[in-house]
Amino acid sequence: MAFELPKLPYAYNALEPYIDAKTMEIHYTKHHGTYTTNLNNAIAGTELENLPIEQIIIKGFDKTPIRNNGGGYLNHCLFWEWLTPDSKGKPEGSLASAINESFGSFDAFKEEFSKTAAGRFGSGWAWLLSNNGKLSIGSTANQDNPLMPGVGATGTPILGLDVWEHAYYLNYQNRRADYINAFFKVVNWNKVAELFESSK
Repeated sequence: MAFELPKLPYAYNALEPYIDAKTMEIHYTKHHGTYTTNLNNAIAGTELENLPIEQIIIKGFDKTPIRNNGGGYLNHCLFWEWLTPDSKGKPEGSLASAINESFGSFDAFKEEFSKTAAGRFGSGWAWLLSNNGKLSIGSTANQDNPLMPGVGATGTPILGLDVWEHAYYLNYQNRRADYINAFFKVVNWNKVAELFESSK
């Protein structure tokens, strides 16, 4: 069964001024759309085509088209859910406690996550990861996902930030740090908390 581009849970302009409508439209229709099409083409007629995406990116990791497009497909499916126009600004409950336990405070977490995102050379992602409820921060290159083997970050991704230039360049140009700061204005902490609970 072919993978489909998931429906965005908000309008293209819903995250303005932090993420502009044109960037959202191009990012979603062109970039995510292309990953979806290329993933389907890469797995068609193979033993992978009826597997869940999480298994495809692991079992097909040694095949570059599957690694790149499978990762791109999954990462973006998650990314849209990690964004919301109704952000609370900060996590609450057990997620907030886990962040405080792992990093000392929310501000310390935000500083480390931002530094990791800013420090990713070239294209890639910054991640908040859960290993059975223990949190860590990591980053991966290109469209690699932490579920893949040997990509430099390990765990279940419960929050991720796309730092490819296509995610921010129309609005922020080379000011990646400004984009990272804006990202924290639209994080869907309810979704992050949900993924955190299921990762335990």
